[in-house]
Amino acid sequence: MIGYDEALAHILREARPRPVAPRTPMPGQVLAEGVASGEDLPPFDNSAMDGFALRVGEAGIAAGAEFDVLGAQAAGDAQVAAHAGAWEIMTGARIPDGLDAVIPVEQVEVLARDADGKPARIRLAAALPRGQHVRRAGEDVRRGEPVLAAGTRLDAQHLMLLAALGVPEVAVHARPRAARINTGRERVDDPAQPLASGEIRNSNGPYLARRIVQAGAELVLRQTVSDDPEAFFIAMEQARSAGAEVVLSTGAVSMGRYDFIPDALRRLGATIHFHKVAIRPGKPLLFATLPNGALFFGLPGNPASSAVGLRFFVEPALRAQLGMAPERPLRLPLQEGFRKRVPLRFHLKARVDADAEGRLRVRVLAGQESFRIAPLVQANAWAVIDGEAGELAAGTQVKVYGPSHLIGLDLQGEPT
Repeated sequence: MIGYDEALAHILREARPRPVAPRTPMPGQVLAEGVASGEDLPPFDNSAMDGFALRVGEAGIAAGAEFDVLGAQAAGDAQVAAHAGAWEIMTGARIPDGLDAVIPVEQVEVLARDADGKPARIRLAAALPRGQHVRRAGEDVRRGEPVLAAGTRLDAQHLMLLAALGVPEVAVHARPRAARINTGRERVDDPAQPLASGEIRNSNGPYLARRIVQAGAELVLRQTVSDDPEAFFIAMEQARSAGAEVVLSTGAVSMGRYDFIPDALRRLGATIHFHKVAIRPGKPLLFATLPNGALFFGLPGNPASSAVGLRFFVEPALRAQLGMAPERPLRLPLQEGFRKRVPLRFHLKARVDADAEGRLRVRVLAGQESFRIAPLVQANAWAVIDGEAGELAAGTQVKVYGPSHLIGLDLQGEPT
């Protein structure tokens, strides 16, 4: 049995970044290369208000000044030059060359209109300093400025920026392809099927399938097999044919008579890097590499053990394959004390909330046994307590991780 850090080091040595290719930016992609702006944003000086553009110079213009309206500029109009008078202007419209300030329409008195009802002469109802309500070219982003770093996972705000800068393609890592194989002749996939004596429903299947995708992988195979090495071999061949680079199995990795996974992997020519880690839950976890280089994770079958195996072993591998930096946990105080009786690293179903003063705290939930599913519904975090820790008082800082490496904490404050 090895420690968590040593186990993770084995995994990260084998988890190589996925190939890089140019792609149209899409949510969930991870940049393999940084992006620098090829143009200024905004691309030209424009108005932040509906109003009138004027040339005011260093001294500005005092309230009460009057001007003839010599033109108008709407959003989308081309560049024009103007060195005198007032120009009616709309929000986002290009500032005419030679003008340097905008006064809002609410601060203007219209003294005369032309035959079409457009303002012809105005009086300023407020002083107008130079540069007021003008958005300068490059004020948001300068040409050549780095805007997104390698390892960034694209989301809506990144797509907005890339669209604004006219970036049609970015270099991204391909999503890892993953297969999920549940073992156990007692497991029933169909939720509508009545259970026979000794049978249970396959709760790991839908949980892992969803979490694998949320962690950034593409799920290419979902399979349930009995405690039969030959059925397992068939599923493994299906995973290989589907191009799986990461394979997860659940169950059959402990020390019982039906725990056939280690021997089956050896028959397949896999290299087993470790089997058993000093953690709770999930101690029997196994990690291997298959002959084609795919990563294999043998997760214990209990629901919480499978969840921990995915979160703290599989997800770091996916993160490395996506070219992302190692995850950094939060450190938050325990709401209540916690006593750990064995020298193992604990991964605890937990809840993080804000108190009445807005301070975050973490609460270890009841029901930490590995068979319990209901506490996972209440949890919005994992609290991690290192192996050497024993009895922890309330207020002790512990490591806290979100439900997935790509899913943050869903916080709720206390009623005020």
